[in-house]
Amino acid sequence: MEAAAGATLQHGHGHGQEDDKDLWQGGHSPFRIGYGKVMMWYFLISDTFTFASFLIAYAALRFTQSDVWPKAAEVFSSIPVHMFGLDKMHAPLVFVSFMTFLLIASSYTMVRAVQEGYMMNKWGVVKFLIPTIACGIMFLGCQYLEWTHLIREGMTPTSASALTKVMNFGQLFFVITGFHGLHVFGGVCLNTWLAVAAANGRFDRVGHYEMVEKLGLYWHFVDLVWVYVFLCFYLL
Repeated sequence: MEAAAGATLQHGHGHGQEDDKDLWQGGHSPFRIGYGKVMMWYFLISDTFTFASFLIAYAALRFTQSDVWPKAAEVFSSIPVHMFGLDKMHAPLVFVSFMTFLLIASSYTMVRAVQEGYMMNKWGVVKFLIPTIACGIMFLGCQYLEWTHLIREGMTPTSASALTKVMNFGQLFFVITGFHGLHVFGGVCLNTWLAVAAANGRFDRVGHYEMVEKLGLYWHFVDLVWVYVFLCFYLL
């Protein structure tokens, strides 16, 4: 009786320990999270340090030249579209506000795509990935227009325009916004692949839509970084 009771107690007590131990034997995550999602978080954390380094360099150079640093409202005072006289209009920050709206809107549609993935609805995923991709492409198009407009006015990575006066402003602007734009371009390519793969039933065959969530994390990170870039270059 005592032996049987002891065996039962030992079995009942060891069951939870065995389950916990099994999680560390390989093949299962001890944090109940997929390997790919963990790696995505690691990548985003490392990328955060890269952007932080750029913005710290921006702050350091700006503070050392604060007396001659250009005003954002003057540098970005027009709409960089050379049609209908839009580039001659005095509309400070209107164009970049539209760019910011595009990324905010794309974050919403990306959230909806992730939600549809949870429900295993492949056409719902595709439906919301399409506007996400479109907003990303429009953002890149707007960035192209802004860059070409500023270059025409004389601001390049190696020269300053009549408004910027400080060469470091152009260097930092093109490097930081270009690096962010590269991330947006990568996100557009990945989301395009994701939409095609979802439409072809790839994730239905796998049995889950975790890839949508992983790329959603990346896309939200890109959108969040833009908030800081927008703050540093266009508002402060």
